[in-house]
Amino acid sequence: MKAALRAKDARRLSALRLLLAAIQQREVDERTTLDDPQVLAVVDKLLKQRRDAAAQFESAGRNDLAEGEKFEIGVLQAYLPPALSAAEIAEAVDRAIRSAGAAGPKDMGKVMAVLKPQLAGRADLAQVSAQVKSRLGN
Repeated sequence: MKAALRAKDARRLSALRLLLAAIQQREVDERTTLDDPQVLAVVDKLLKQRRDAAAQFESAGRNDLAEGEKFEIGVLQAYLPPALSAAEIAEAVDRAIRSAGAAGPKDMGKVMAVLKPQLAGRADLAQVSAQVKSRLGN
């Protein structure tokens, strides 16, 4: 944040202030100090909101606003751990299915409960859910 202030980078500073405000708001709401996984969850939530907003702006023909959202996505992604490859995600899904003892579609919740803490912030959980669903035969 200090580097953005010194560089007079208003867009980056705005995105960082947004992130800090979201973290502080959650700490106030829950009356606790967030640990790293919880902060990652806040960053992930903000990223999802920015992606949705960018898609809506593009569909409405407001490319100027969509570009602003994409810039914020780039800033926020710097605070997430590196994304997993498709092969690593597939391997994690296989391990989770084995460890949960999943046999069919009715066990999808068990598998996702195992995967969510492992992959939070490192993979798009909607895509992971789709992989689990296809592997369980749903």
